[in-house]
Amino acid sequence: MILDADTVEHGACLHTDVCVVGGGAAGISLALALSGRGLSIVLLESGRMAEDAATQALYAGEVADERLHSPADKYRQRCLGGSTATWGGRSMPFDPIDFETRSQVPASGWPISYEDLLPFYPQANALAEAGRFAYDAGEALGATAPPLVRGFASDVVRTDGLERFSCPTNFGRRYERRLRVAPDIRVLLGANCTGIALRPDGRSVRELAVATLAGRRFRVAARATVLAMGGLETARLLLASRDVAPQGVGNEHDVVGRYYMCHIAGNVGTLVFNGRPQDVRHGYEITPEGIYCRRRLAIVPAEQRRHGLANCVARLHFSRITDPRHRNGVLSGLFLARKFISYEYGKRLHDGNDPTAGVYARHLWNVVTDPFDTTTFLAHWVARRTLAQRKFPSVILRNRTNRFSLEMHGEQIPRADSRVTLTERTDALGLPRLRIDWRYSREDIESMGRTLDLIAQELERSGAGRLDYDRATLEEDLLRFGAYGGHHIGTARMGSDPRTSVVDADCRVHSVDNLFVAGSAAFPTSSQANPTLTLIALALRLGQHLAVRLGPAQAAHVPGVAP
Repeated sequence: MILDADTVEHGACLHTDVCVVGGGAAGISLALALSGRGLSIVLLESGRMAEDAATQALYAGEVADERLHSPADKYRQRCLGGSTATWGGRSMPFDPIDFETRSQVPASGWPISYEDLLPFYPQANALAEAGRFAYDAGEALGATAPPLVRGFASDVVRTDGLERFSCPTNFGRRYERRLRVAPDIRVLLGANCTGIALRPDGRSVRELAVATLAGRRFRVAARATVLAMGGLETARLLLASRDVAPQGVGNEHDVVGRYYMCHIAGNVGTLVFNGRPQDVRHGYEITPEGIYCRRRLAIVPAEQRRHGLANCVARLHFSRITDPRHRNGVLSGLFLARKFISYEYGKRLHDGNDPTAGVYARHLWNVVTDPFDTTTFLAHWVARRTLAQRKFPSVILRNRTNRFSLEMHGEQIPRADSRVTLTERTDALGLPRLRIDWRYSREDIESMGRTLDLIAQELERSGAGRLDYDRATLEEDLLRFGAYGGHHIGTARMGSDPRTSVVDADCRVHSVDNLFVAGSAAFPTSSQANPTLTLIALALRLGQHLAVRLGPAQAAHVPGVAP
């Protein structure tokens, strides 16, 4: 059932088997995984079905360097479904190498392996509505599918890896009905967890403090508590809960909030392929079950180890939108309309400089002189994006010249001084606000450079094309828009050593027996991949663990996942 938290009696204490804090992709997936296992579940969601300005304002905080990181209240939504209300739907698993301890990636290594998470990925794919768990072009598209680039074969650069796209699925809307009818789930909307109260010995959670913006306050006592609040809010609540643990819950070794990661991303260089434009498949392809997918270039694991590289992928992309010299009416139209596009998708239409009147005029001229492509694009966009249930993922343009840039998306090396901390300022509920100090390393840029060098060498060796980029401006190109998007990772990282991690292999806070973390906050490293699919899989794995730990013996696996 779904209820408004303001209907709960003021001062009441709700008792349940599992309390999940946060109703985004991780929290909803976990609640659904536990449903039907003989357990009672309470899901606390700060927002309601739609975004509310007063609730969204609870996210506001400080950023150490606004050139490097977006404001604290961007890329995050307080509503049922969380940030899936605005995500683009890009889905792909982490790679096996991401779970390894790698000398080229300090502080790397997960306490679980890819094989430990693999059984949960297919169900994660299903919940995200991204089709089958098939991320190889031959498997997903069929053995007869043409290659990414005809005539290009390499043992160093892989071109048959895929990313798949969700509808994109808003988990709040998609699973609202299931949550309403589930007899063992109580979803409380407008319920803000403001504190974790530990027992006097600090070894277990006694109860959670919950408040609404209307002034209602109550408590929740659970056999197991799971924080599924995202990479920033999870750290915030742990650090702010200081009644028994002065440094914050789980923070005995000052690790909570540290190792904060996003991704290193940007458009780089000029790639020109030889041969015909139709021999390059740079756009979206559709699998037999109707899922949009797209291929990427990636360095194979053996070469990553050999050359000391962090994980990274490259996508074929068009020229920089803000530069009118591309002479493309569609791109110029996007630039001119950037103020009407949401922050999450419009940020990269602003390059940090105020355009001159001349720049505006040149963009307008591009639109006027390219009416056919502009009209065709608008018709396609309305039919396949605006009106479609499964939406065309992004802007893809016809390429007549075989000239591209590379859209890089890479792993960030963890560093302890990249962190979130609390400020003296508080929000409307009295919770300290966050200060975000995101930092990257020179090694991140160097790794990207060596990746580009390998791609360039293999293209030239094979005769398929040529990649040119300016090493002197690489850092600027990759950091032009700062930390990439809403990928908030690593602030309550998983590990076997409590001195360097917050949770163990079962996502349990080392020092607290019945407190768990679900979501990308627990990731020790960030991979090349968007985090959504993996955080869902990790939540399903946690669901199986809790079902066994708390439930009857026959409740030994999560529905949809083989025991």
